[in-house]
Amino acid sequence: AAAPVQADVRESIKLQALLAKIGAQMGMKIWIPRNDRAAVVAEWQGDPKQVLEILPLNYDQTTIKTIEQIDVLWLKGRSIIRAFEVEHTTSIYSGILRMADLLALQPNMDIKLHIVAPAERREKVFQELRRPVFSLLEKGPLSESCTYLSYESVIELSKEKHLPHLSDGVLDEYAEQAE
Repeated sequence: AAAPVQADVRESIKLQALLAKIGAQMGMKIWIPRNDRAAVVAEWQGDPKQVLEILPLNYDQTTIKTIEQIDVLWLKGRSIIRAFEVEHTTSIYSGILRMADLLALQPNMDIKLHIVAPAERREKVFQELRRPVFSLLEKGPLSESCTYLSYESVIELSKEKHLPHLSDGVLDEYAEQAE
């Protein structure tokens, strides 16, 4: 018998949906890139009203185009609170590059950035974050503003009963910094 279609849901879509669900439970508005939105919303089965159609941001087109590609954003009002790149099979470099682009374009932006990847890719994430090119950003090394979250920690957090009462700061308990 053929496996159910659900089994085909890419692992990264599942993680994006989980991050959307966590953020939404904390009262955040959620941004998902247009290409992934339908799949993520279907997987999440959350309230589509919490997913933004348009980013309520006043930045130039270049910045907006960069931000729109980020896998999951949590917003409060007109501010991005957290940005997540889920790196499942893609070269970890692409997501990190987007985060670096964002900081290079908007050095005063105060957003917590996270690379979400399976535990076996943890060292690779840190290796990329420590690349010399990312240490020269105006705001300081990317490894200081961008942390690693394992799939396991996101799954664990998603099971937290008190999410609606927690602030996004709870993520810092799970996030790991490149040494």
